[in-house]
Amino acid sequence: MRQESAQTLALQALAFLAGQEAAFGAFLAATGTSAATIRARADDPDLLASVLDCVLSEDNLVLAFAREAGVPPEDVARARAVLAGGEVPNWT
Repeated sequence: MRQESAQTLALQALAFLAGQEAAFGAFLAATGTSAATIRARADDPDLLASVLDCVLSEDNLVLAFAREAGVPPEDVARARAVLAGGEVPNWT
């Protein structure tokens, strides 16, 4: 996956996450940031990587997002690997 595609998918994930009140609140709390800061930094690869980390942290989130975005769930992990910080850890 190319950087541009990964960023586009991560922006879609951000919009999805913003629509999930509990998950978005948890994301804001975990990152110690505000919605205003996120809007200002929406093109920052580090922020986008943290969005994908959040989505990937829960099976139900990644599956719901992938379904909404019309992509295989594996593409979310692939996008994360392309963004800042490199590969997603293998949690199994």
